[in-house]
Amino acid sequence: MKSNRSTSVASAALAVVCAISSVVCLAQMSPQTSPDNSNANSSHQKTADDQPNDSTDRAITAKVRKAIMADKSLSTYAHNIKIITMNGKVTLKGPVQSEEEKQRIVSDLAEVIPADSLTNQLTVKH
Repeated sequence: MKSNRSTSVASAALAVVCAISSVVCLAQMSPQTSPDNSNANSSHQKTADDQPNDSTDRAITAKVRKAIMADKSLSTYAHNIKIITMNGKVTLKGPVQSEEEKQRIVSDLAEVIPADSLTNQLTVKH
């Protein structure tokens, strides 16, 4: 009886050690990527910081964001794209899941803004 208890405790301890060592091993093997893409954005000519505080541009941005958020079939990436409106012209930037999603956003916005007012700089996430 005592032998079974000792074996059970030893087995449990071994399982814990194996679990911890595999987590540590996986953490060391996985490359750490930073969620911050500021360095990649520094090469962009237009950024959201450049957007004027014009009420018309803000209203257009709000309409565009609302149209994108209304499409629940879009991914989180698509819902979080950057929208830059300057002098009535809208630029979209950021990653989306697929080429189809990229086209879906453009078609969603066709009801909100004229096609000639849209610059699509979205990229497909790999």
